[in-house]
Amino acid sequence: MRKVLLGLVVMGLTLPMYTQISETTETEALSEVTVKATNYKYLQNVKTEQAAAIPVKLLERKVAEFDVKESEYYQDDYEFYEVNFYIPEGTILAAYDKDGVLLRTVERFNDVNLPRSVRTAVAKRFPGWSITKDAYIVDYHERKGVAKKYKLKLENGDKILRVKMSEEGEFL
Repeated sequence: MRKVLLGLVVMGLTLPMYTQISETTETEALSEVTVKATNYKYLQNVKTEQAAAIPVKLLERKVAEFDVKESEYYQDDYEFYEVNFYIPEGTILAAYDKDGVLLRTVERFNDVNLPRSVRTAVAKRFPGWSITKDAYIVDYHERKGVAKKYKLKLENGDKILRVKMSEEGEFL
């Protein structure tokens, strides 16, 4: 009985190996796929050299990929559409035209990963101060480009200071 069971187990394991080897794989030509990135300019303009927070990048990608025409609110009568995108770390208000092209955005994110240039400039100008809160603000316009700035709250003991900075670390 033991030999019969052992023989069945061995045959059960070896038979599938032979069937895999003997089968031939056929190649099939796939139809051509065209990918259209309507809002690629937006992603190129808001891209930062420094490592931004992952939620910021994910939400910006959602804004770029959003298709107004597929929305349940789409009607051909309206000239443009305003869409709000929310995550716990921030919001983006985006305006699209009736063809789905991104016209402008207003973005605000709280407590994001600050660029090295901003951290270095604050440490150099305000030694002994710590950054307790920060806001990353982006204004994108299709024709005007992008404007990025940081609003920082600095503390040193009982003293509080608020500053605005560019992405390059310049005080505004």
